[in-house]
Amino acid sequence: MRRTESPMRILITGGSGQVGYELRGSLSSMGDVIAPDRSELDLARPTSIVSAIRRYAPTLIVNAGAYTAVDRAESEASLCFAVNAEAPRVLAEEAHRIGCVLIHFSTDYVFDGAKRSPYVETDPTGPLNVYGASKLEGERLLVGATSACLIFRLSWVFSPHGSNFFRSMLRLSRERQTLSVVNDQTGAPTCSGPIAAAIASIIRRLKGEGDVRSSAMAAAGIYHLSAAGSTTWYGFARSIIASDPQKYEQTCVSIEPVESCAYHTAAERPRYSVLDNRKIAECFGISLPHWRSQLDGVVSEMRRLEHRTAPVTGLWTTRAAE
Repeated sequence: MRRTESPMRILITGGSGQVGYELRGSLSSMGDVIAPDRSELDLARPTSIVSAIRRYAPTLIVNAGAYTAVDRAESEASLCFAVNAEAPRVLAEEAHRIGCVLIHFSTDYVFDGAKRSPYVETDPTGPLNVYGASKLEGERLLVGATSACLIFRLSWVFSPHGSNFFRSMLRLSRERQTLSVVNDQTGAPTCSGPIAAAIASIIRRLKGEGDVRSSAMAAAGIYHLSAAGSTTWYGFARSIIASDPQKYEQTCVSIEPVESCAYHTAAERPRYSVLDNRKIAECFGISLPHWRSQLDGVVSEMRRLEHRTAPVTGLWTTRAAE
């Protein structure tokens, strides 16, 4: 007689963020999904983390929460490191204590941008800003804290909800006649929906190989998870504005490319941060679509939702749950 597996209990941090929002839908078919808000699980407070994990005793923790205000981090380094480095360490220690798996997200900003071909996981790191440094420290602490941890570096995350470049460009195109956008930083815009769908697929694969924790221990390490292709912020902005399903609301008539030096920010960004995704393809069979296809998918969904009055539960979640 076949043994019936008990459902997984999945704890998601940052459940209201871009990736966390989508994960709540993509992982819902795998078990009980718990996504506490900050009042219950505050990544800036270690005692809050420990309390939540011991209360829920999850099978799997997906750390989608992070401090992502790249420029503000330059003046809030302590808080940034608390959330992006210390919190993952505490999560890993608690995960190890109760024997559960930890999935964590990092960033392409751990690299300095000096390379001119896609970065592989083993390339030397060299973050240029506090945010990147805090995420790199989080990686280092996780690798040393537990063997049942999978780390996924993401790139230029966007979605139709939350605070991100995609939404900013749509808003600014309705407020200004001319936009100036940086054209000497290259990356791979990656939508939060396909990221969540990929994580769901990976978890299903780990479950299919037997004990989830044992499978995760065998696969533990750092993986790159980003869209195929690459572009600059300027190129991405042009594509966003050109594909806007509500172009009639735009006041923008011109988008001008500028160099980074002409657009002052508190934090320096890498000029090139495209990620090589061959490792995740070889290990898990995961290959995300080209960034243009992902943008088209979001725009198509926006058009469809124009005709709906029901609350939106999240993009791409149906595909992820199949």
